[in-house]
Amino acid sequence: MRPTPLRRPAVAAASAAVLALVLTACGGDDKPREDSGKADASASAAARPDVRALPAAALDGLAVGPADLRGYRVTKVAGAGVVNVGDVSSDKPACEPLAEALAGAAPGTPTTTAHREAVKARATTGLVLGSYDGEGAQRAFASLRAAGTDCARGFRLMSAAGTDDITALAPKPVTVAAADEALAWTVTGKKTGAGALLVFRKGNSLVAVTAGELPTAVADAQAARLR
Repeated sequence: MRPTPLRRPAVAAASAAVLALVLTACGGDDKPREDSGKADASASAAARPDVRALPAAALDGLAVGPADLRGYRVTKVAGAGVVNVGDVSSDKPACEPLAEALAGAAPGTPTTTAHREAVKARATTGLVLGSYDGEGAQRAFASLRAAGTDCARGFRLMSAAGTDDITALAPKPVTVAAADEALAWTVTGKKTGAGALLVFRKGNSLVAVTAGELPTAVADAQAARLR
């Protein structure tokens, strides 16, 4: 297929809360409860880190280039060639994350994106990088994982490039060395034929790679560049 352009409880906070209850029951003053409140607030802040997406220029600078992929001609996709999530839809809402990735858009709610195309001989590999605020990348990856199960029997992909019926979607084992998590599928489209989709997350960045065959070498090279 050618590409179509969990948290452990805060032990300290819990202990402080229990101590406050014991002291209160024994007639202690209000100070332990104040300390408990501070500990709870501190734990809550730690549970929601202030993660910010990379600026567009910084993300673009982390995309793979010719030096990272020997034998490939790597080009930046820009202008009309860029596909955004708003340009893609599906007849099944649960399948939209997969439709977006297959069409060359960063799934979910990316703040910044970067697009590349890598060509080796006549084989073309498409890459889209997305950088997300907060836990956006984790949520996007989780939606892709769920879609991989919910959409195994197929779905319709609609984008500016046209409509295609995805008739088969089969998971493939995959490991991307530098990534936090990765998933891959073989995909068959009624119009576009057989191909592969590989997605991985590293920190608050998510990358979708589409190619005719499982693009592990390209994914490894891209994951190694992300920080």
